[in-house]
Amino acid sequence: MPPRGPYEVLGVQKAAADDEIKKAYRKLARELHPDRNPDDASAEERFKDVQAAYDILSDPEKRQAYDRYGAAGAGSQGFDPGGVRFDNVDLGDLSDLLGGFGSFFGRGQRAGRPRPERGADLESRVRISFEDALEGVQIRVPVEVETACHVCGGSGAEPGTAPRTCPDCQGSGVISDSQGLFALSHPCQRCRGNGVIVDTPCTTCRGTARERVTRRYQVKVPAGARDGTRIRLKGKGEPGRNGGPDGDLFVRVQVDASPLYERRGADLVLEVPVTYPEAALGATVQIPTPGGPVALKVPAGSESGKLLRVKGRGAPKLNGGGKGDVLARLIVTVPKKLTKAEKEALEAYGNVSREQPRDHLTRSG
Repeated sequence: MPPRGPYEVLGVQKAAADDEIKKAYRKLARELHPDRNPDDASAEERFKDVQAAYDILSDPEKRQAYDRYGAAGAGSQGFDPGGVRFDNVDLGDLSDLLGGFGSFFGRGQRAGRPRPERGADLESRVRISFEDALEGVQIRVPVEVETACHVCGGSGAEPGTAPRTCPDCQGSGVISDSQGLFALSHPCQRCRGNGVIVDTPCTTCRGTARERVTRRYQVKVPAGARDGTRIRLKGKGEPGRNGGPDGDLFVRVQVDASPLYERRGADLVLEVPVTYPEAALGATVQIPTPGGPVALKVPAGSESGKLLRVKGRGAPKLNGGGKGDVLARLIVTVPKKLTKAEKEALEAYGNVSREQPRDHLTRSG
């Protein structure tokens, strides 16, 4: 069976857009990752093919070079035996552009070297009180990460022993099969592409060279954090492999509900009960806010459900710019009995309201 090209490996068309290529790569990488397929040499080999294919197609220059010359380019009329060139492109350097997908003149063994891999991102959840969300708080977050085994130092070999170079691939991790001008490379079966063989595996990590440990990080939750706020800690995720960068840690904040307030962004909605006489005649009532109680003026003729705004007494805004407001929603309660003074006041108010327009009773908010 002829070797497949990078488009076939990823299962995309030659005209596929970058987003489509990336989506196909991520899907295959998740399915074939060695951590999900332990002791499956076939999956590991396919995983490396997927990595090599994406290395070509994700780089505009490498992709263009492959599209122009491909595996059949050596037989084209542009071949110049003197300079070994296609339109001023040196075939000796083309293997570097192809990033390990096959090779020229047996130079593809460079592709077998372990490539730097970025560590995986991690997510942790923390729960805080409503009050802490308004004021901001610092908390310690425990995170379980995978790191180099503390016993073998990441070699995978039992202390006192050491991995030895694979005799089949001479430490390159790949075997090159000569096909005339081309030398097609594939992962070494004996060492599974690692380039080394561990004869006496570490008893702690069982030769994996990795272990799970718990690390604790100090996380600052900003004032005004909402339920679902996501905080990024750069480089605090899974450690990278082969010199690759560490992943990131994302801390998702869960905020407890408040018995008093309903959150609307930076605004806080508060239900304020008032008596029928207070709503009809107007009054000044004390209401709680995060910064302490304030006096709220209830205008005469207020209806149940009316919203009154107290500016600058709400939650801090995450992007700066002060605080939101407290929105007081009036809840009018009708008393079973009225005092004589209340009855007289309501009767007087009723007489006035029948003689004047009722525009001031229009519900707002």
